[in-house]
Amino acid sequence: MSATAITGVGALAAGTAASVPRATAAWRRVLVALDGSDHAEHALGEAVRLAAGAGGEVCGIHVYAASLHDRRFREMESGLPERYRAESALEHQRAVHDELITRGLRLISDSYHDLGEASCQAAGVRYRRINSEGKNYRGILEAARGGAHDLVVLGAQGLGAGAEAPLGTVCIRVARRCPVDVLVVRVEAPRIGAGPLVVALDGSPRSFSALRSALALGQRIGAPVHAVAAFDPYFHYTAFGRIARVLNDQARATFRFEDQERLHAELIDGGLAKIYRSYLDVGRAIAASGGVELVCELRDGKPYQAILRYLGEVGASLLLAGRTGMHADPELDVGGNAENLLRLAPCSMMLAATEYEPPLEMMARETVAWTEEAECRLERVPQMVRPMVRTAILQFASERGHTVVTAGVVDEATARLCPHARPAGPA
Repeated sequence: MSATAITGVGALAAGTAASVPRATAAWRRVLVALDGSDHAEHALGEAVRLAAGAGGEVCGIHVYAASLHDRRFREMESGLPERYRAESALEHQRAVHDELITRGLRLISDSYHDLGEASCQAAGVRYRRINSEGKNYRGILEAARGGAHDLVVLGAQGLGAGAEAPLGTVCIRVARRCPVDVLVVRVEAPRIGAGPLVVALDGSPRSFSALRSALALGQRIGAPVHAVAAFDPYFHYTAFGRIARVLNDQARATFRFEDQERLHAELIDGGLAKIYRSYLDVGRAIAASGGVELVCELRDGKPYQAILRYLGEVGASLLLAGRTGMHADPELDVGGNAENLLRLAPCSMMLAATEYEPPLEMMARETVAWTEEAECRLERVPQMVRPMVRTAILQFASERGHTVVTAGVVDEATARLCPHARPAGPA
């Protein structure tokens, strides 16, 4: 590799790291939704504990719909008894109702905030109040988007809780759209810290953000942290079985169906396990860098089902996961596994909206291999700049999904990043 190549690749290594929203690890500014329900009171208790442990503050928010009540009252006026439908009586009733709704809903909000403030005072935590008029979920999201909070805590259900639905509509709408991490608390779930904190680790930046949050929280409350990685090696068997039903003899011969099926099975059975085990190894390294021992578990099967089984086995008190996973596109609001876990987990759950990218060298050490020929190419680079060049090539390979760096990848990286450099060529 020429001097020009070294200079160009070095500049790339120094200047093109991906810019992503960073996780804070310690939640200090907690927004909690209040509505007087058992779930909300349980959420308040957990919010206060989290803020107190981090030396932070709690902001309570109650959103009420005065305009909705007013509109509904007007729609029902035609059903009032006859004595109330005279014009003077009707105008009087409107004025009384408006006064009751305006003052009454504010008084109700104040009572919710009084409870929140008393809980915070007992824990030595600062408390702030937000009252908002409008749709419940929209008011919470507007507050979360204001940039003053790094965690939203809310109950899984509200005053309209029912045994048939594990999540209320406000909870679902906030969890899908919130720009910061969301903690969904279940009133029947164990207290956070009563059992292990379990992180669903899938290699995505949001899952690594969830891991950092779990590690920080575990240290504060003295709870062990587990990481579980789950992969599904069985789907391709089902897919090939279905394909086999529709292929005619000519298509099977052209496609070399049996050979493809055999190769696919060999690659997936071993390859997926290796990929997800490497994510756990990265998680273990992140934990070790902070002096924490991480319990790691690799499971196979439908990911959300495998994780649910693990939660029950270890008696988890909190599940932490990325809101979306490795294969999310920009339009996706919540991943399928995350949504299933949010509905079915037996414990409270945190969905990470923030991202954390582990150091490239740490990821590469666990997930990327170099061929002998690629290492020979690198040996030709002066030793003093070799680490910088290696990092640039790793970044290039990672962006293209390579888990093995070959001599061809090294040459391609050189050609793309330093187009005026001479090709490295064989050693």
